Amino acid sequence: MTTGVTPDGARDVDAETPAVPTVATSIADEVLAEAAEVVENAPSGMTVWLTGLPSAGKTTLARAAAERLAGEGRDVQVLDGDEIRAYLSAGLGFSREDRDTNVRRIGYVARLLASHRVTVFAPVIAPYAAARAEVRALHEEVGIPYLEVHVATPLDVCSERDVKGLYARQRAGEVSHLTGVDDPYEVPTDPDLRIDTAGQSLEESTGQLVAAVVGR
Repeated sequence: MTTGVTPDGARDVDAETPAVPTVATSIADEVLAEAAEVVENAPSGMTVWLTGLPSAGKTTLARAAAERLAGEGRDVQVLDGDEIRAYLSAGLGFSREDRDTNVRRIGYVARLLASHRVTVFAPVIAPYAAARAEVRALHEEVGIPYLEVHVATPLDVCSERDVKGLYARQRAGEVSHLTGVDDPYEVPTDPDLRIDTAGQSLEESTGQLVAAVVGR
């Protein structure tokens, strides 16, 4: 270390400061390169929209597939239709206009999450084909993969399952506008995947869905 003195007799602090040694950054560079590779090779986000009648098994199937993919290291999120109704669309009813608004809202949230590499499962009845097409277009316009899955459980099986008691309440006259009974459901004519949960086990249906997601 050198000691410097300025012409007026003051100490030159800069002259006393030792030079900072140069540190090899090879390890840091390797870490950054590995991190970049992980990000580059990580699965891109996508939205998996499961449409079908009430009690068709949409949410059960979505959660089972999400759990399996999460176990394989994917970031996943299930947008439960009932939860969205309670928190994001609490003020909406069940007219066609309100149903379509609810679908658009869920579609936007799904796209937002998928843009951050999240695999989003949206088990939502979405009874009208036009609204489902809007959600697909919302994703396609920004290049986010979108998979429409028709959970094609027959009405009689859904009515027998009646997970939430809706069919029983409709028969008792306590509720109206039940999709597939006294409100229309437009069956997808050309979905990306069609799953009949009545004809196979949950494990088989989950395997079918996961394979479609991974292969997308």
